[in-house]
Amino acid sequence: MFERPERGERAILVRIGLGKPVSTDDTAEFDALARSAGALPVETISGSRRVPDARFFVGSGKAEEIRLRVAATDAELVLVDHALSPSQERNLEELIGRRVLDRTGLILDIFAQRARSAEGQLEVELAQLRHLSTRLIRGWTHLERQKGGIGLRGPGETQLETDRRLISKRIRTLAAKLEKLARRRDTGRSVRKRVPVPAIAIVGYTNAGKSTLFRALTGSDAYVADQLFATLDPTVRRLRMPHTPDLVVADTVGFIRDLPHELMAAFRSTLMEARDADLLLHVVDSSDPEHDRRIEQVDEVLAGIGAGSIPQLRIYNKIDRLDRPAELRRDSQDRPGAIWLSAASGSGLGLLREGLQEIFGQSAMRLCLAVPPQQGRLRARLFDLGLVQSETAVDDGGSLIVVVASHQQVEALCREAGVDFLTAISPCLPAGGFVEFPDETASSAA
Repeated sequence: MFERPERGERAILVRIGLGKPVSTDDTAEFDALARSAGALPVETISGSRRVPDARFFVGSGKAEEIRLRVAATDAELVLVDHALSPSQERNLEELIGRRVLDRTGLILDIFAQRARSAEGQLEVELAQLRHLSTRLIRGWTHLERQKGGIGLRGPGETQLETDRRLISKRIRTLAAKLEKLARRRDTGRSVRKRVPVPAIAIVGYTNAGKSTLFRALTGSDAYVADQLFATLDPTVRRLRMPHTPDLVVADTVGFIRDLPHELMAAFRSTLMEARDADLLLHVVDSSDPEHDRRIEQVDEVLAGIGAGSIPQLRIYNKIDRLDRPAELRRDSQDRPGAIWLSAASGSGLGLLREGLQEIFGQSAMRLCLAVPPQQGRLRARLFDLGLVQSETAVDDGGSLIVVVASHQQVEALCREAGVDFLTAISPCLPAGGFVEFPDETASSAA
């Protein structure tokens, strides 16, 4: 049995190109992934094969090379940048004499360190247990296996079955808790859908600067660090805009190449924020020479979670590293399509706000509502959502409230409060209560 090593262990990294040469960028990313987990890479071993070896994945010759390098460098851990089967992982451990961790196990370890919310921690534990349940056999190699004959039956298989039952029971318990939390979260989403609030999700490849942009936009104290998977738990904040209804902005987990499907399922809560958004801010590290490839990989994940058809505004971040100016570029329909900015320095953030103002301001209008005194709930909701521009008291104790919102949003709020929408707006302003925005809208947005 190989005990789980402490943080900061010396590690050998293994990357095999299957049917193609090993990419330098992929190797560098795996090195960063290992360091994010707390490992200290001492050497990288690479190679190529047409197909994986059934016994060792890397082949018997490469496995022997790894064993020799582990002994020479005194490494305590071998990290393989591929998904290994339980038998391949066990065979490598028996040959090398060190603990072996595949790509999925490494990412799960990082997730376990970074998850902070109760839901995130439950999701990580559930994914870890499901991953571990297929690898239990190696944990009890120090005990005898059951053998035939009286007096020769060891405790090994009995202990394994006990562990399997305990893990299965824990998995059922965690799944039930997460289902309860999911129902609660779905209830909140259904309320948001009844009273439409424009939602934005910030997505992108890990370490592209999503949390820095989220912090710059919303003023949130979101955690920011130059490391892979710095943010795991979804963070949602309100973004106030002039002459536009408030927006809801969600910061989501970063994507990465070959993200295992079970890990995508494990972080359903943060991925759901992307799937339910009205607009995706797809953040790209413009200084990354492989950024086109990263865009494709993120789009693949988005399609996999059902968010491939949601409109995107491409954000090319980190222009301060390229010494290029901020720019807003429009698409073929003259709508904001891409913005070059630096979330760290703030250059170009005004262009982003201008773009969001244009996108969401198209459906916004100024309306005046006559709110009777007994409808304090409607008044409170209008203020809570940040839709109120001005309020004037009237003689009957009610209010004339001027709001900036979409027709659909105000109508839904009135319906929720039991107020007839057409009756509410008719006494306020001519032409159904609608007023054009003043000419300074665009300048205020910038």
